[in-house]
Amino acid sequence: MRRTKGSRRTTALRAGLSTLLLVVGTWGGAAALAPAAAAQPAPELSRGLEAAMARDLGITKTQARERLAAERDAAKVAREAEKKAGASYAGSWFDADTERLTVALTSSQKADSVRESGAATRTVEHSAAELDAAKQRIDELDAPAAVSSWRVDPKANRIVIDVVEGQEDTSAVRSFLAEARDAGPVEVSSVPEPATTFAAGTVGGDPYYTGNVRCSIGFSVHGGFVTAGHCGGAGASVRGWDGSDIGTFQGSSFPGDDYAYVSVGNGWWTEPVVIGWGTVPDQLVRGSAEAPVGSSICRSGSTTGWHCGTVLATNETVNYSDGTVVHELTKTSVCAEPGDSGGSFISGDQAQGVTSGGWGNCSSGGETWFQPVNEILGRYGLTLHTA
Repeated sequence: MRRTKGSRRTTALRAGLSTLLLVVGTWGGAAALAPAAAAQPAPELSRGLEAAMARDLGITKTQARERLAAERDAAKVAREAEKKAGASYAGSWFDADTERLTVALTSSQKADSVRESGAATRTVEHSAAELDAAKQRIDELDAPAAVSSWRVDPKANRIVIDVVEGQEDTSAVRSFLAEARDAGPVEVSSVPEPATTFAAGTVGGDPYYTGNVRCSIGFSVHGGFVTAGHCGGAGASVRGWDGSDIGTFQGSSFPGDDYAYVSVGNGWWTEPVVIGWGTVPDQLVRGSAEAPVGSSICRSGSTTGWHCGTVLATNETVNYSDGTVVHELTKTSVCAEPGDSGGSFISGDQAQGVTSGGWGNCSSGGETWFQPVNEILGRYGLTLHTA
Protein backbone atom coordinates (compact mmCIF):
# COMPACT_ATOMS: atom_id res chain seq x y z
CA MET A 1 0.00 0.00 0.00
CA ARG A 2 1.05 3.63 -0.34
CA ARG A 3 2.50 5.89 2.29
CA THR A 4 0.04 8.38 3.73
CA LYS A 5 1.04 10.30 6.86
CA GLY A 6 4.35 12.02 6.27
CA SER A 7 4.39 11.17 2.58
CA ARG A 8 6.70 13.44 0.58
CA ARG A 9 3.86 14.23 -1.83
CA THR A 10 0.86 14.64 0.51
CA THR A 11 0.89 18.44 0.38
CA ALA A 12 1.06 18.64 -3.40
CA LEU A 13 -1.66 16.06 -3.84
CA ARG A 14 -4.04 17.86 -1.49
CA ALA A 15 -3.46 21.14 -3.30
CA GLY A 16 -3.67 19.64 -6.75
CA LEU A 17 -6.68 17.46 -6.17
CA SER A 18 -8.65 20.22 -4.08
CA THR A 19 19.24 5.26 -21.17
CA LEU A 20 18.26 2.64 -20.93
CA LEU A 21 18.75 3.72 -17.39
CA LEU A 22 18.83 0.21 -15.74
CA VAL A 23 19.94 -0.68 -12.22
CA VAL A 24 20.63 -4.29 -11.32
CA GLY A 25 20.82 -5.32 -7.66
CA THR A 26 20.71 -2.00 -5.77
CA TRP A 27 19.76 -0.40 -8.38
CA GLY A 28 -2.14 11.90 -24.32
CA GLY A 29 -26.07 32.43 -36.77
CA ALA A 30 -27.52 33.52 -33.47
CA ALA A 31 -25.10 31.48 -31.52
CA ALA A 32 -22.30 33.60 -32.91
CA LEU A 33 -23.74 36.63 -31.13
CA ALA A 34 -23.54 34.99 -27.71
CA PRO A 35 -20.73 36.13 -25.39
CA ALA A 36 -17.53 34.14 -25.83
CA ALA A 37 -16.61 31.82 -23.02
CA ALA A 38 -13.99 33.26 -20.72
CA ALA A 39 -10.51 32.01 -21.49
CA GLN A 40 -9.16 29.60 -18.92
CA PRO A 41 -6.07 31.00 -17.18
CA ALA A 42 -2.86 29.03 -17.47
CA PRO A 43 -2.14 26.91 -14.40
CA GLU A 44 -0.02 28.74 -11.84
CA LEU A 45 3.55 27.48 -11.84
CA SER A 46 5.38 26.63 -8.65
CA ARG A 47 8.35 28.71 -7.60
CA GLY A 48 10.28 25.46 -7.35
CA LEU A 49 9.72 24.63 -11.02
CA GLU A 50 10.87 28.08 -12.03
CA ALA A 51 13.95 27.66 -9.85
CA ALA A 52 14.78 24.25 -11.34
CA MET A 53 14.53 25.59 -14.88
CA ALA A 54 16.64 28.61 -13.94
CA ARG A 55 19.30 26.31 -12.50
CA ASP A 56 19.47 23.87 -15.41
CA LEU A 57 18.84 26.26 -18.33
CA GLY A 58 20.87 29.19 -17.05
CA ILE A 59 17.98 31.68 -17.05
CA THR A 60 16.17 33.73 -14.42
CA LYS A 61 12.95 32.63 -12.73
CA THR A 62 11.07 35.38 -14.57
CA GLN A 63 12.51 34.17 -17.87
CA ALA A 64 11.49 30.61 -16.99
CA ARG A 65 7.90 31.74 -16.37
CA GLU A 66 7.78 33.70 -19.64
CA ARG A 67 9.35 30.85 -21.59
CA LEU A 68 6.83 28.28 -20.38
CA ALA A 69 3.98 30.57 -21.41
CA ALA A 70 5.54 31.04 -24.86
CA GLU A 71 6.03 27.29 -25.22
CA ARG A 72 2.38 26.60 -24.44
CA ASP A 73 1.42 29.04 -27.22
CA ALA A 74 3.95 27.49 -29.61
CA ALA A 75 2.56 24.00 -29.10
CA LYS A 76 -0.89 25.26 -30.14
CA VAL A 77 0.52 27.18 -33.11
CA ALA A 78 2.43 24.10 -34.28
CA ARG A 79 -0.72 22.06 -34.85
CA GLU A 80 -2.48 24.83 -36.81
CA ALA A 81 0.63 25.73 -38.82
CA GLU A 82 1.23 22.15 -39.94
CA LYS A 83 -2.34 21.93 -41.26
CA LYS A 84 -1.94 25.19 -43.19
CA ALA A 85 1.42 24.15 -44.62
CA GLY A 86 0.06 20.94 -46.12
CA ALA A 87 2.50 18.98 -48.27
CA SER A 88 5.07 21.79 -48.05
CA TYR A 89 5.52 21.24 -44.29
CA ALA A 90 9.15 20.51 -43.43
CA GLY A 91 9.10 20.51 -39.63
CA SER A 92 9.12 23.11 -36.88
CA TRP A 93 11.05 24.18 -33.79
CA PHE A 94 10.76 26.60 -30.87
CA ASP A 95 13.35 29.38 -30.72
CA ALA A 96 14.11 30.25 -27.10
CA ASP A 97 15.69 33.59 -28.07
CA THR A 98 12.65 34.89 -29.97
CA GLU A 99 10.17 32.77 -27.94
CA ARG A 100 8.46 31.91 -31.22
CA LEU A 101 7.82 28.82 -33.32
CA THR A 102 9.54 28.58 -36.71
CA VAL A 103 7.98 26.41 -39.44
CA ALA A 104 10.06 25.17 -42.37
CA LEU A 105 8.32 25.12 -45.78
CA THR A 106 9.31 23.87 -49.22
CA SER A 107 6.98 26.41 -50.90
CA SER A 108 6.92 30.14 -50.16
CA GLN A 109 3.31 30.17 -51.43
CA LYS A 110 2.21 28.78 -48.06
CA ALA A 111 4.26 31.22 -45.99
CA ASP A 112 1.63 33.96 -45.57
CA SER A 113 -0.99 31.44 -44.47
CA VAL A 114 1.36 29.83 -41.97
CA ARG A 115 2.47 33.19 -40.58
CA GLU A 116 -1.18 34.03 -39.91
CA SER A 117 -1.13 31.23 -37.34
CA GLY A 118 1.57 33.06 -35.39
CA ALA A 119 4.68 31.21 -36.60
CA ALA A 120 7.79 32.46 -38.34
CA THR A 121 8.71 30.64 -41.57
CA ARG A 122 11.81 29.43 -43.36
CA THR A 123 11.99 28.08 -46.93
CA VAL A 124 13.94 24.83 -47.31
CA GLU A 125 14.58 22.15 -49.94
CA HIS A 126 13.18 18.95 -48.45
CA SER A 127 9.69 18.34 -46.99
CA ALA A 128 9.08 16.49 -43.76
CA ALA A 129 7.60 13.62 -45.75
CA GLU A 130 10.78 13.35 -47.84
CA LEU A 131 13.01 13.40 -44.78
CA ASP A 132 10.87 10.88 -42.90
CA ALA A 133 11.03 8.53 -45.89
CA ALA A 134 14.79 8.91 -46.09
CA LYS A 135 15.16 8.19 -42.39
CA GLN A 136 13.02 5.08 -42.75
CA ARG A 137 15.38 3.84 -45.48
CA ILE A 138 18.33 4.44 -43.17
CA ASP A 139 16.51 2.60 -40.38
CA GLU A 140 16.66 -0.50 -42.57
CA LEU A 141 20.47 -0.40 -42.81
CA ASP A 142 22.75 -2.40 -40.54
CA ALA A 143 24.45 0.24 -38.40
CA PRO A 144 27.87 -0.46 -36.83
CA ALA A 145 28.29 0.15 -33.11
CA ALA A 146 30.20 3.39 -33.80
CA VAL A 147 27.06 4.96 -35.31
CA SER A 148 25.14 5.99 -32.21
CA SER A 149 21.94 7.53 -33.62
CA TRP A 150 20.23 9.32 -36.51
CA ARG A 151 17.25 11.64 -36.77
CA VAL A 152 15.39 14.17 -38.91
CA ASP A 153 16.64 17.66 -38.03
CA PRO A 154 14.17 20.29 -39.32
CA LYS A 155 16.59 23.17 -38.76
CA ALA A 156 19.32 21.48 -40.78
CA ASN A 157 16.73 20.07 -43.25
CA ARG A 158 18.80 16.91 -43.22
CA ILE A 159 19.09 13.51 -41.59
CA VAL A 160 21.72 14.07 -38.92
CA ILE A 161 23.81 11.00 -38.13
CA ASP A 162 25.81 10.92 -34.89
CA VAL A 163 29.07 8.97 -34.92
CA VAL A 164 31.08 8.12 -31.81
CA GLU A 165 34.07 10.42 -31.39
CA GLY A 166 37.30 8.99 -32.74
CA GLN A 167 35.59 6.38 -34.91
CA GLU A 168 34.46 8.59 -37.79
CA ASP A 169 37.03 7.21 -40.23
CA THR A 170 36.61 3.47 -39.67
CA SER A 171 35.71 1.37 -42.69
CA ALA A 172 32.40 0.24 -41.16
CA VAL A 173 31.32 3.84 -40.51
CA ARG A 174 32.39 5.03 -43.96
CA SER A 175 30.44 2.19 -45.57
CA PHE A 176 27.31 2.98 -43.53
CA LEU A 177 27.49 6.70 -44.32
CA ALA A 178 27.86 5.96 -48.05
CA GLU A 179 24.65 3.91 -47.97
CA ALA A 180 22.92 6.56 -45.87
CA ARG A 181 23.80 9.31 -48.36
CA ASP A 182 22.25 7.21 -51.11
CA ALA A 183 19.04 7.13 -49.01
CA GLY A 184 18.70 10.91 -48.65
CA PRO A 185 20.29 14.20 -47.53
CA VAL A 186 22.69 13.49 -44.65
CA GLU A 187 24.77 15.51 -42.18
CA VAL A 188 27.27 13.88 -39.82
CA SER A 189 28.26 14.93 -36.29
CA SER A 190 30.54 13.46 -33.62
CA VAL A 191 29.23 12.62 -30.13
CA PRO A 192 30.21 10.67 -27.00
CA GLU A 193 29.21 7.01 -26.95
CA PRO A 194 25.64 6.56 -25.61
CA ALA A 195 25.31 4.23 -22.66
CA THR A 196 22.87 1.40 -22.86
CA THR A 197 19.56 2.31 -21.35
CA PHE A 198 19.82 3.21 -17.68
CA ALA A 199 17.58 1.18 -15.60
CA ALA A 200 18.98 1.19 -11.84
CA GLY A 201 -1.64 5.91 -5.53
CA THR A 202 1.68 5.30 -8.46
CA VAL A 203 3.56 8.53 -9.04
CA GLY A 204 5.81 9.48 -11.94
CA GLY A 205 9.49 9.30 -11.00
CA ASP A 206 9.00 6.88 -8.09
CA PRO A 207 11.08 3.68 -8.07
CA TYR A 208 9.76 0.18 -8.70
CA TYR A 209 11.45 -3.20 -8.83
CA THR A 210 11.30 -6.19 -11.18
CA GLY A 211 13.48 -9.03 -9.97
CA ASN A 212 16.80 -7.39 -9.12
CA VAL A 213 16.21 -4.44 -11.46
CA ARG A 214 15.17 -0.96 -10.29
CA CYS A 215 13.50 1.47 -12.67
CA SER A 216 11.23 4.52 -12.38
CA ILE A 217 7.51 5.00 -12.99
CA GLY A 218 6.67 7.12 -16.04
CA PHE A 219 3.03 8.26 -15.89
CA SER A 220 -0.13 6.98 -14.31
CA VAL A 221 -2.81 5.76 -16.71
CA HIS A 222 -6.26 4.48 -15.81
CA GLY A 223 -5.51 0.98 -14.58
CA GLY A 224 -1.75 1.28 -14.13
CA PHE A 225 1.32 3.14 -15.32
CA VAL A 226 3.64 3.35 -18.35
CA THR A 227 7.40 2.96 -18.23
CA ALA A 228 10.36 1.72 -20.27
CA GLY A 229 10.16 -1.63 -22.04
CA HIS A 230 13.71 -2.69 -21.17
CA CYS A 231 12.75 -2.68 -17.48
CA GLY A 232 10.72 -5.90 -17.78
CA GLY A 233 8.94 -8.31 -20.11
CA ALA A 234 5.22 -9.08 -20.32
CA GLY A 235 4.16 -11.15 -17.31
CA ALA A 236 6.92 -9.92 -15.01
CA SER A 237 5.85 -9.02 -11.46
CA VAL A 238 6.44 -5.52 -10.09
CA ARG A 239 7.16 -4.39 -6.52
CA GLY A 240 6.84 -0.83 -5.23
CA TRP A 241 9.24 1.38 -3.29
CA ASP A 242 8.19 -0.40 -0.07
CA GLY A 243 8.67 -3.91 -1.45
CA SER A 244 4.94 -4.69 -1.73
CA ASP A 245 3.41 -6.11 -4.91
CA ILE A 246 2.08 -3.45 -7.32
CA GLY A 247 1.03 -5.50 -10.32
CA THR A 248 2.30 -7.04 -13.56
CA PHE A 249 3.76 -5.98 -16.90
CA GLN A 250 0.77 -6.37 -19.26
CA GLY A 251 2.74 -5.40 -22.35
CA SER A 252 6.35 -4.59 -23.13
CA SER A 253 8.29 -3.77 -26.31
CA PHE A 254 12.10 -3.65 -26.50
CA PRO A 255 14.24 -3.30 -28.58
CA GLY A 256 12.78 -1.50 -31.60
CA ASP A 257 10.57 0.36 -29.13
CA ASP A 258 11.19 1.06 -25.47
CA TYR A 259 7.85 1.17 -23.70
CA ALA A 260 5.71 -0.93 -21.38
CA TYR A 261 2.40 -0.95 -19.51
CA VAL A 262 2.12 -2.18 -15.92
CA SER A 263 -1.27 -2.90 -14.35
CA VAL A 264 -1.86 -1.75 -10.76
CA GLY A 265 -3.66 -3.59 -7.97
CA ASN A 266 -3.00 -5.03 -4.52
CA GLY A 267 -4.11 -1.86 -2.74
CA TRP A 268 -2.18 0.49 -5.04
CA TRP A 269 -3.89 3.19 -7.08
CA THR A 270 -2.93 5.72 -9.74
CA GLU A 271 -2.28 9.43 -9.22
CA PRO A 272 -1.94 12.17 -11.90
CA VAL A 273 1.32 13.39 -10.41
CA VAL A 274 5.04 13.49 -11.13
CA ILE A 275 7.21 13.68 -8.03
CA GLY A 276 9.46 16.72 -7.64
CA TRP A 277 11.92 15.15 -5.19
CA GLY A 278 12.04 18.27 -3.03
CA THR A 279 13.50 20.32 -5.87
CA VAL A 280 10.02 21.37 -6.99
CA PRO A 281 6.58 20.58 -5.54
CA ASP A 282 5.07 17.43 -7.02
CA GLN A 283 3.64 18.33 -10.44
CA LEU A 284 0.09 17.63 -11.59
CA VAL A 285 -0.30 16.11 -15.07
CA ARG A 286 -3.02 17.79 -17.16
CA GLY A 287 -2.47 16.36 -20.66
CA SER A 288 0.08 15.13 -23.18
CA ALA A 289 0.42 17.87 -25.84
CA GLU A 290 3.75 17.34 -27.57
CA ALA A 291 6.34 20.05 -26.95
CA PRO A 292 8.14 21.35 -30.09
CA VAL A 293 11.87 20.99 -30.61
CA GLY A 294 13.59 23.75 -28.64
CA SER A 295 11.08 23.69 -25.77
CA SER A 296 12.13 23.34 -22.15
CA ILE A 297 11.50 19.97 -20.55
CA CYS A 298 12.11 18.36 -17.15
CA ARG A 299 12.64 14.79 -15.99
CA SER A 300 11.87 12.93 -12.76
CA GLY A 301 13.68 9.72 -11.86
CA SER A 302 14.39 7.65 -8.78
CA THR A 303 18.19 8.02 -8.93
CA THR A 304 18.83 11.68 -9.71
CA GLY A 305 15.46 13.28 -8.95
CA TRP A 306 14.40 16.37 -10.92
CA HIS A 307 16.43 17.88 -13.77
CA CYS A 308 15.59 20.15 -16.72
CA GLY A 309 16.88 20.93 -20.22
CA THR A 310 15.53 21.34 -23.76
CA VAL A 311 14.11 19.14 -26.52
CA LEU A 312 16.89 18.66 -29.07
CA ALA A 313 15.29 16.35 -31.67
CA THR A 314 12.36 14.04 -32.32
CA ASN A 315 11.96 10.73 -34.17
CA GLU A 316 15.58 9.75 -33.56
CA THR A 317 16.83 6.20 -34.03
CA VAL A 318 19.36 5.26 -31.34
CA ASN A 319 21.95 2.49 -31.66
CA TYR A 320 22.85 1.79 -28.02
CA SER A 321 26.35 0.55 -27.22
CA ASP A 322 25.11 -2.96 -26.37
CA GLY A 323 23.80 -3.33 -29.93
CA THR A 324 20.11 -2.68 -29.26
CA VAL A 325 18.36 -0.26 -31.61
CA VAL A 326 15.32 1.83 -30.62
CA HIS A 327 13.28 3.98 -33.04
CA GLU A 328 11.21 7.18 -32.71
CA LEU A 329 12.89 8.49 -29.56
CA THR A 330 13.04 12.16 -28.54
CA LYS A 331 16.47 13.57 -27.67
CA THR A 332 16.97 16.05 -24.83
CA SER A 333 19.78 17.91 -23.08
CA VAL A 334 18.56 16.62 -19.70
CA CYS A 335 20.96 14.46 -17.70
CA ALA A 336 20.09 11.04 -16.26
CA GLU A 337 21.76 8.10 -14.57
CA PRO A 338 21.14 4.37 -14.02
CA GLY A 339 17.85 3.80 -12.16
CA ASP A 340 16.12 6.78 -13.82
CA SER A 341 15.00 4.51 -16.65
CA GLY A 342 11.27 4.60 -17.38
CA GLY A 343 10.85 7.86 -15.45
CA SER A 344 8.79 10.89 -16.43
CA PHE A 345 9.62 13.60 -18.97
CA ILE A 346 7.21 16.54 -18.60
CA SER A 347 6.96 20.02 -20.15
CA GLY A 348 4.99 22.40 -17.94
CA ASP A 349 2.02 20.20 -16.99
CA GLN A 350 2.06 18.11 -20.19
CA ALA A 351 3.37 14.54 -20.14
CA GLN A 352 5.99 13.93 -22.83
CA GLY A 353 7.49 10.47 -22.44
CA VAL A 354 9.41 7.84 -20.47
CA THR A 355 13.19 7.76 -20.06
CA SER A 356 15.05 5.30 -22.29
CA GLY A 357 18.82 5.95 -22.23
CA GLY A 358 21.59 8.40 -22.84
CA TRP A 359 25.19 9.35 -22.17
CA GLY A 360 26.90 11.30 -19.39
CA ASN A 361 25.60 11.91 -15.88
CA CYS A 362 24.14 14.63 -13.68
CA SER A 363 27.54 15.76 -12.39
CA SER A 364 29.26 16.49 -15.70
CA GLY A 365 26.15 16.69 -17.92
CA GLY A 366 24.91 14.62 -20.85
CA GLU A 367 21.95 13.87 -23.10
CA THR A 368 18.98 11.54 -22.62
CA TRP A 369 16.34 10.05 -24.91
CA PHE A 370 12.70 9.31 -24.10
CA GLN A 371 9.93 7.30 -25.75
CA PRO A 372 6.97 9.64 -26.46
CA VAL A 373 4.04 8.93 -24.18
CA ASN A 374 1.33 9.37 -26.84
CA GLU A 375 2.79 6.48 -28.81
CA ILE A 376 2.56 4.27 -25.73
CA LEU A 377 -1.03 5.29 -25.00
CA GLY A 378 -2.02 4.52 -28.59
CA ARG A 379 -0.21 1.19 -28.66
CA TYR A 380 -2.00 -0.21 -25.61
CA GLY A 381 -5.27 1.75 -25.83
CA LEU A 382 -4.59 3.54 -22.55
CA THR A 383 -5.94 6.80 -21.13
CA LEU A 384 -3.56 9.12 -19.28
CA HIS A 385 -4.65 9.86 -15.70
CA THR A 386 -4.89 13.67 -15.58
CA ALA A 387 -5.81 16.20 -12.94
